[in-house]
Amino acid sequence: MKIDPPSEQDLALVEEARRIISKRFRQNYHHVGAALRTKCGKVISAVHLEAHVGRVAVCAEAVALGIAAVEGDLEIETMVAVDRHGNVVSPCGMCRELISDHAPGCRVIVPVENGTVAVVHVADLLPIKYKRVKPAGKESGG
Repeated sequence: MKIDPPSEQDLALVEEARRIISKRFRQNYHHVGAALRTKCGKVISAVHLEAHVGRVAVCAEAVALGIAAVEGDLEIETMVAVDRHGNVVSPCGMCRELISDHAPGCRVIVPVENGTVAVVHVADLLPIKYKRVKPAGKESGG
């Protein structure tokens, strides 16, 4: 796994995720903030959506990806999530799947030792990824 130090742009993305969760934190509703940067430099931030039935909660990374999709800009370069205290957190397994499906070239800012952060490729967070197998002789029809 290749681990890179964060650039100034990456650290600014962390600050944006911290800004959005600080601004929108609401007990029992929003506990995680995420920010992503597209290849053209656009920054999108979002918060997670908590639910009384836990399995229907939606992660902040998924909300940010959804906003990017609505805006027609899914060429995601880098993504980060932070908890309500501003600590960078690794994406959960479902988010790793979503990010790798919708932004396979994405870099993800993750926590490392002593409160520092590093940047890794999403593929390194999800080795031996699940892939759909197309039946032999079938055309993909969408």
